[in-house]
Amino acid sequence: MGCKVMGIVNVTPDSFSDGGKYCTPAEAVRRVRNLVAEGADIIDLGAESTRPGAERLEWSEEWTRLKDVLDGLQDLSVPVSIDTYHPETAHFALKAGAKMINCVYEESVPEMLELCAQYGAELVLPAKALKACPLDQNGTLAARSGNVAFYADPMIGFGTTREEDLELLKSISLLSSSSRVLVGASRKRIVKKLTGEKITGKNLGGNLGIAVWCAMNGASVVRVHDVKETVQALKVIEALKGE
Repeated sequence: MGCKVMGIVNVTPDSFSDGGKYCTPAEAVRRVRNLVAEGADIIDLGAESTRPGAERLEWSEEWTRLKDVLDGLQDLSVPVSIDTYHPETAHFALKAGAKMINCVYEESVPEMLELCAQYGAELVLPAKALKACPLDQNGTLAARSGNVAFYADPMIGFGTTREEDLELLKSISLLSSSSRVLVGASRKRIVKKLTGEKITGKNLGGNLGIAVWCAMNGASVVRVHDVKETVQALKVIEALKGE
């Protein structure tokens, strides 16, 4: 499949969409394995909610939530990404076998870049952070310890209006012409505003519409909650494209 599917598992009690469902390590591990069975190419584990108004965690508490989950996924057949802006959490997660860091804050990118280079991991970073991290001749990011393969995230729903989110989605084709792009718009506010459906989980069609749009405009990865349905939709699109 041209566009990969990253399945979201929130190990947190206060996520805006599925908070509290996978708080225990056993529940989180079970959820991860179910998403892989549904076709997820990558799993993204997060232990701190980034919803508006969410309380920030100390890295030690974040790592406490993640440690046992990672321990239970040592035999997983797909890469595990860690959604964190704490370098300390990233360090322990990479040491424990994570293959990717999903960093949503620009301020942490320099340290995350060095950690990913040290462990041979990939990095997801805000697209606007690329201005301070120019590409080398191989299309990767240069760090002291080596080059880092990366994905640029347009950051849908991070302090943006509906109009700004629409412009970001429309710009994916341009962004993907110069770097690999990962888009995380699943169950975000933009979906509710576009569909008019206010109940989380009831706007699957809107989420699929955005995922298909991203894939057709060159996104390399879509980060979603509804893995099975997204995989099916993208399979149809790839078949129609003749790929």
